[in-house]
Amino acid sequence: MTQDERESLDSLTEATLSAIFEVANTLGCGFLEKVYERALFRELKMRDIPAAQQVAFPVHYKGFLIGEYFADIVVDNAVALELKSVEHLTNDHMAQCLNYLRASGLKVCLLVNFQKPKVEWRRVVSDF
Repeated sequence: MTQDERESLDSLTEATLSAIFEVANTLGCGFLEKVYERALFRELKMRDIPAAQQVAFPVHYKGFLIGEYFADIVVDNAVALELKSVEHLTNDHMAQCLNYLRASGLKVCLLVNFQKPKVEWRRVVSDF
């Protein structure tokens, strides 16, 4: 990854986190994941940040399509978002993000938990 690509991803990540914090501050904690997904998608659109919901990533095995992974939101065809509303983030959630990155070829995934009053988030970067 070039320095320009890294800076572009950093800027996109920062803008996305700003939208995430706005959603968290506005809605508070305790809603189901789907509520946060819809609100965040709307917030990204209001900020003119390109995004798509429920983006499918094909999973191949030895040249055969064996399934799909669905990211909650993909921002600007560059950053996958995996949204949670759980007691705490686990290694399984991190593995899910790594699998999204592996299947999609994207470099960054933001794992976000809206369950607590303070948003919990992790930036997962691919080194594949």
